[in-house]
Amino acid sequence: MRPLTDDETKVLFEKLAKYIARNIIHLIDRPDEPYCFRLQKDRVYYVSERNMRRATAIGRKNLVSLGICFGKFSKTGKFRLHITALQYLAQYAKYKVWIKPNGEMPFLYGNHVVKAHIGRVTEDIPEHQGVVIYNMADVPLGFGVSARSTVDMRKVDPTGIAVFHQADNGEYLREEDALF
Repeated sequence: MRPLTDDETKVLFEKLAKYIARNIIHLIDRPDEPYCFRLQKDRVYYVSERNMRRATAIGRKNLVSLGICFGKFSKTGKFRLHITALQYLAQYAKYKVWIKPNGEMPFLYGNHVVKAHIGRVTEDIPEHQGVVIYNMADVPLGFGVSARSTVDMRKVDPTGIAVFHQADNGEYLREEDALF
């Protein structure tokens, strides 16, 4: 495991800022103990510094995973968030969308969220901004990118796409081979 370079850190924080905005500071400066981001085989892990120091005794080839996988870098240098980061995205999310029970299964199967499935949304969501998707019982189901602003979302027809799908809890089953 190695620390992220300045370019990698910038790309990671830009992606996280789409979902949690200025709450990124809460990920690093935690009251319980300091956490950091580390890179292992193109995957970014969020790990406590205490556990990171313990892992230095394990060789890079033998280390499979450490901490929580936030996502991975593609070969072109772009960063893709994984569903394993949902716990922290949901905790610090700035924009949220709640979907009705009839919209949960289509979303968990990997489909976009249409307006007819939306129960409620936070106010002032801009277009193409990261949102966390919840069911009506406030359980985080996944995350995506808003297709329209909140104002435009109210005007679109019921079959119009409101949120583009990025990741959902169903990926634990569909992508279990490539997830970790």
